[in-house]
Amino acid sequence: MTEVRPCVFCNIVAGTEPAKIRYLDEDLIVIVNRLDWVPLMLLVMPKKHLSQVEMWSSNLMNRLGDVAVDMGCMYAPNGFRILSNFGHDGLQSQSHGHLHVIGGTFLGQYA
Repeated sequence: MTEVRPCVFCNIVAGTEPAKIRYLDEDLIVIVNRLDWVPLMLLVMPKKHLSQVEMWSSNLMNRLGDVAVDMGCMYAPNGFRILSNFGHDGLQSQSHGHLHVIGGTFLGQYA
């Protein structure tokens, strides 16, 4: 029997795990990624647990995109990227759907 691990992002939304929150509303949350490959690494996500596919298919996607762009403009005014990873081969490490906003430095051809 496979053990189901608790969702870290759901725990952050519930307030049972710490996170640096940069934006919060009724449906969305933006946190600072604990990874620090580049100066700006934010995670933009629905508060409700949705898979990547469910998130991209949801009526929240326009708002998620707007918030991601707003955060990028605010924290990386010289430029940023918005990324979304799907599945193991796409390097998705969390099942809770989310967008990455990265920047704060010249990213080159690949981050």
